[in-house]
Amino acid sequence: MGLLGSTVAVTRFNVAVPAEGPDFERARFWEIEPGSEVRERMGFVPFELDAPWEVAQGRYAFRMRIDRIRPDATAVKERLRELVKVEMEATGKTFVGPKTRKRLRELAEAESAMRQAPRTKIIECCIDGAILYVASTAKTYLGTVITLLRQAGVEGDFKAPWLDAAPEADEMSDIVIPKEPGQSVLGCRFLRALLEEPDVMVEPETGSVRLATREARVTLAGAVLNELFRYLEEGAEILSAKIHVSTIPLRFDALAYRLSGLKLEPVRNEHWTIDLDQRLEQIAGVFETLDGKYAALKEKMNEVPAPAALEAAASQMAEAAEAS
Repeated sequence: MGLLGSTVAVTRFNVAVPAEGPDFERARFWEIEPGSEVRERMGFVPFELDAPWEVAQGRYAFRMRIDRIRPDATAVKERLRELVKVEMEATGKTFVGPKTRKRLRELAEAESAMRQAPRTKIIECCIDGAILYVASTAKTYLGTVITLLRQAGVEGDFKAPWLDAAPEADEMSDIVIPKEPGQSVLGCRFLRALLEEPDVMVEPETGSVRLATREARVTLAGAVLNELFRYLEEGAEILSAKIHVSTIPLRFDALAYRLSGLKLEPVRNEHWTIDLDQRLEQIAGVFETLDGKYAALKEKMNEVPAPAALEAAASQMAEAAEAS
């Protein structure tokens, strides 16, 4: 799932880029040599083969590549049995001790790794001015991208409205405690207020919503409208939801302000740089819409909607679903 795919997952960062541009060569990817004891390599590669890092003024397109070699568990198990048998025959013992078994397991893993081809993971990224777009919402990959970019001279931090300008809304909650960098309960409050907007609705038929109550985490699937608003009336915090913003479907991770399952118009032009230009415009447009709504709704975000308002929003969504 990359930046140019029909369905996109994306996380934004604010970045500070050196005047001379990032030094990607300092964090470039190098393949694992055959027979090497190295099990993992990661680094940056150009967005396309032999393409320049800078594809437009202030725009840098690149991919993070991670190669990992993991010994096959079944092969290791079988090879260990063979090594244990050889060891017992050589020593005349009827068993092997834990230290010997550990040594033989490490030998079996090393032999298996020597025969395994690396598994490759590619994460597409683009620095556009002062914003970095990463085609992933997985915190492991996001942290790796930022770490490698620091080696290239680029400093980055998560981008969200509550990080760009600290609002006055209360961030405390006795239900949700943010645990990751950039997360905030304000995102949950924003998503709750967002559902009352006339051009925003929960996916009515194949919905997916995660909520937090004082007792447990709850996942709703399918036609979620009635149950969703019942939980919200009871004071639950909404963590993420599949929603439609105007005509664009997406999954909104409220705590971290990240988007996944973002379905956009396909881009098919004569050159991939034109495709990238159009796709970044589409992605930026979705974020601008959400940022604008956050600014407009921030006064309401700490208010618990009255049951009547929630029922009216649910009724409006149900009517929209029937009309579609």
